[in-house]
Amino acid sequence: MANLSTLVVYLAIVFFTAAVTPASSATHSVEWSLGNDYSSLATGKPYAVGDTIVFNYGAGHTVDEVSESDYKSCTLGNSISSDSSGTTSIALKTSGSHYFICAIPGHCTGGMKLSVNVGAAISSGGGGDGATAKTTPSPTLEGGKAAPTASATPVLKPFQALVVTCVVALLYALALS
Repeated sequence: MANLSTLVVYLAIVFFTAAVTPASSATHSVEWSLGNDYSSLATGKPYAVGDTIVFNYGAGHTVDEVSESDYKSCTLGNSISSDSSGTTSIALKTSGSHYFICAIPGHCTGGMKLSVNVGAAISSGGGGDGATAKTTPSPTLEGGKAAPTASATPVLKPFQALVVTCVVALLYALALS
């Protein structure tokens, strides 16, 4: 019976270690205005799925997500999405390149354009330092300042917690019988 109790403890430790995974995302703030140099954001600033870009700007600007060709040519009017609220939060939900411009005539050609390459977020899964590993090529950015911040918090996934609880309860019942 002692061996079964020891087994239950070891299995509980293994399951809880597997069920607790770090969740991490970064928020990248961009001061969106004419005259900013966004290329300085490209060095060492990885973007990953789950991150958010927050554009902060005054009246007279927009944040439009556009296609690569519209980004390169500063073509206006074909936006995937557009906002002019003064604070635009863009959740990066897919990997790959994302392109943003200001759709006010002359602003994109004046440098208000930003392109980021988003890599997939890869969980470290129960070992290491508890941070989320991100494999991302450096972004290509034009025109602004950013102050990315990140936080890593352990999260117990509900389904995994239920499975762990059921397995531990079953093994405990077997140990008592």
